[in-house]
Amino acid sequence: MATESDLYFVQQRVGDMANLAYLIGSKSQRKAYVVDPAWNVQGLLDQATNDGIEVVGALVTHYHQDHVGGEIFGHNIEGLAKLLEVSPMPIHVNKHEAEGTIKVTGVSENDLVQHDGGDLLELGGIGIRLIHTPGHTPGSQCFHVEERDQSGHLVSGDTLFLNGCGRVDLPGADPKAMYESLETLKALPDSTNLFPGHLYSPEGHDSMESQKRTNPYLRAQNVEMFLSFMGH
Repeated sequence: MATESDLYFVQQRVGDMANLAYLIGSKSQRKAYVVDPAWNVQGLLDQATNDGIEVVGALVTHYHQDHVGGEIFGHNIEGLAKLLEVSPMPIHVNKHEAEGTIKVTGVSENDLVQHDGGDLLELGGIGIRLIHTPGHTPGSQCFHVEERDQSGHLVSGDTLFLNGCGRVDLPGADPKAMYESLETLKALPDSTNLFPGHLYSPEGHDSMESQKRTNPYLRAQNVEMFLSFMGH
């Protein structure tokens, strides 16, 4: 007999750059983390409140302004600073991303919890494994949501998109590191559900099995082939 999932999981489109933010948590604990809170911070918190869920921390995939807030192209995007103003909480970042996050958002080092790849956050029966996936930025990380007897969700930020991957031509990017990061993600079970950081496709998610078949960046046979795809 199937047991009801404890997973609380919401995908929400935010802002003008097709960003996707997430709420991930435990129904039984009535607590969740918010992933990449930007553009509409209050809206994300209101969604959780309406669902009877308390947001207890923020998870950052990487420090670019459209994911964490800050000034870009003359526009000031709300993000982590607004979140802390409204509802102070710990902000979980990869340790290689801390400096960039502070610089872009204006939050302080004391606001951040710095993690190594492989760290695990737990809420109720839900585990969130932090996977360090450098390439787009030095401290990019993905979140593998683990629940017993469930296939799992991968929230991939700007590392992996549906039939695409993140840019490697921006400051701090590393094409070879991106290839290695994608190889790491390819090792996840085929049944894993992929949820990216932008809605660049008609659907907001897909299985890793499907992406391994159709995504050219996951199909690259070796690093040389991958680099040629990326124009290197």
